[in-house]
Amino acid sequence: MGVLEGYLLGFANVFTLQNFPAIFIGVVLGLMFGAIPGITTSMGMALVLPVTFTMPLFPAIGLLLGIYVGGTTSGFIPAILLNIPGTPASIATTFDGHPMARRGEASTALGIALISSFIGGVVSLLVLFTLAPVVAGVALSFGPVEFFSIVALTFVLVASLSGKSLLKGLISAMLGVMLTTIGMAPLDGVLRYTFGFHALNGGLSLMPVLIGAYAVTEVLTTAEFNVPMAKTGSYKLKGFGLSLREAKSQIINWLRSAFIGVGVGILPGIGANVSNLLAHAAAKAQSKYPEKFGTGVKDGVVAPETANNAVCGSSMIPVLTLGIPADPGTAMLLVAMTIHGIQAGPLLFDRNPELIYTIFAFMIVAFFIMISAGYFGMRMFLKVLSVPKHILLPIILVICCVGAFSLNNRLFDVGSIIVIAVLAYGMSKFKYPLAPFILGFILGDLFETSLRRSLMFTRGNMMDFFQHPVFIVALITFVLVVAFTVRSQIKQRKKQS
Repeated sequence: MGVLEGYLLGFANVFTLQNFPAIFIGVVLGLMFGAIPGITTSMGMALVLPVTFTMPLFPAIGLLLGIYVGGTTSGFIPAILLNIPGTPASIATTFDGHPMARRGEASTALGIALISSFIGGVVSLLVLFTLAPVVAGVALSFGPVEFFSIVALTFVLVASLSGKSLLKGLISAMLGVMLTTIGMAPLDGVLRYTFGFHALNGGLSLMPVLIGAYAVTEVLTTAEFNVPMAKTGSYKLKGFGLSLREAKSQIINWLRSAFIGVGVGILPGIGANVSNLLAHAAAKAQSKYPEKFGTGVKDGVVAPETANNAVCGSSMIPVLTLGIPADPGTAMLLVAMTIHGIQAGPLLFDRNPELIYTIFAFMIVAFFIMISAGYFGMRMFLKVLSVPKHILLPIILVICCVGAFSLNNRLFDVGSIIVIAVLAYGMSKFKYPLAPFILGFILGDLFETSLRRSLMFTRGNMMDFFQHPVFIVALITFVLVVAFTVRSQIKQRKKQS
């Protein structure tokens, strides 16, 4: 089957009375799931997954892909309007998106996030279509030492660029890692720091930690200082919030962030939760005005939203070519394919090319549905800001608690929200950044697992790490980042004094 013939067949399969409604409903559901704090994209896919068991293959895949794309995108809505990331993939969007909303530029911030999400998705699809087998092969060659190097370097990059103190950023990241050590150890299953409390055997879940650190802390801060809600402003949106000149100035930011998302999406276990933070850190490092980041600059919205959607296409590469899910969302998709008798892997391209091209077509159509639905729903999103905060904040708390409870159906997760909120509130009082803390929690398990596997691989000899080029590059980058950050912070303190 030729490439052109394959794409024609794929789009012909998408635009049928059975398949197109499935992808459309999936995107709309994904937008709803991602916009509700406490409900992740993977949770939404898990809720719908049993429905797909009785559906034909193509509409089942289309429905799940639509939720995956829509859910990854719409997390920016509460992140910008309420300073509460709808999903972990939108944490960095709060840094500059919400300050823009407070200035009355909510519609502009939403428009920029929407078009950036679309661009990131399109770039990732181009990589998926052209380089899937090659890129997956490179990712497959990464061993535990390489994964450990990348994760360790990620901590330093985000910690150095998320606050005024590198030390506080690293302490915050390590505090997040420490919380992941609660419960069973990842390799040998030894119980740690449970103090005989059986609810801690499984450790803490990401969503209660995220909800406590951002949603509840935001509510507490708003209540303490009587912070006004973000301003609705007049609805004036031309060119998705960017003029032609501004769009040209963002091209490098779009491309850099998209390729960061593509690179992160290929690596199993990392995904959009990390790519948005990395892209924001990279945009700040390369900016001519880094001191303005965190005050509501457009660059700070473009970068994370481009990167987290660039993960959507690239995360499909290990799924389709190797049968390895890159994140919980693609794991749900892999389950649906398996239930329908489809074995993902290298032979899938030869045995079932029609499915491959149909998946490609589904993703293309999903991104166009996403940007259309998001654009026309913008006025509805902004109505959230017109709700009085004494009504809105209790509703947010209830939704967060319901979302946390629905994760594992236990009240322990609801209680852990309060504990994390108190911890995060105290950190904010002493100027410890929350982004490294959340990143540490997201990557803590992978950090520990890759470190222990690396030590097993080298039989406890860390000097053998230097035989891996990725480790050497990461180490050099680590030294340069620390030196540059310390130097810049010393200069800033001298200027202030």
